[in-house]
Amino acid sequence: MKRYLSFILLSFCFIFSTHAENKHGPTWGVHGMLLFGNSAGMYVSHLPMFHAPHDYQVVLQIRCLDQKLDAAIKARLEQKLVLWTMEPEQFEIARLAADSKSQLKQFKANIVLGHFEQGGKTEYKDVPIVVEKTLIFRQLSPEMRENKQAVYHQIGSGTQRFLLKEIDSRPDFDHLLAISVPAAVAMADVVVKKTGLQAVSDAEFLQVLQAKVDKRAAVKGTIYLDKADLE
Repeated sequence: MKRYLSFILLSFCFIFSTHAENKHGPTWGVHGMLLFGNSAGMYVSHLPMFHAPHDYQVVLQIRCLDQKLDAAIKARLEQKLVLWTMEPEQFEIARLAADSKSQLKQFKANIVLGHFEQGGKTEYKDVPIVVEKTLIFRQLSPEMRENKQAVYHQIGSGTQRFLLKEIDSRPDFDHLLAISVPAAVAMADVVVKKTGLQAVSDAEFLQVLQAKVDKRAAVKGTIYLDKADLE
């Protein structure tokens, strides 16, 4: 009798576990992100791939739920131009779409100095993160194609801004730069010539910015440049 009851209990647990796993949608997973920003705002950019569930380019404006921690992390981001990443808890990335019927407003994440999958150091663990706004949300096409131009989207405002490359080819590369411009300058997307998987250098980018945006524009440096996950 005891064996029978144990069997029934184990079967119930298995069925319940399977049901719990199946209730998640196709975009469920750990969606690693770049973390960048300054005192004016903090942002994350999903590290995309060309396969599910990571085939989305997503940029969010975020903040830490804890105000003191939020200010401290923003200060560190502004202090030095180095790579920070975020390892969030598992969730449906589709819920980050602005038109999602069940928008994800908050999640927990580890904040890592360096790359969270490449030896980075976890500086803050299980931090409650608030999603303030979805800036970019687009699903990537798996088709092989090549675009002769690279479009960089402006992130942020004020004098310290960021430029993030739109993933529009396959293979492609993920590229994030920090720039500075006069606060009053209104800057739209920046378009540069693209040659295969060769990113435009900071010096070449500076020429484009000063010619098309403002002569006082400056490139502070590249925060992230990678093509390994976008083959």
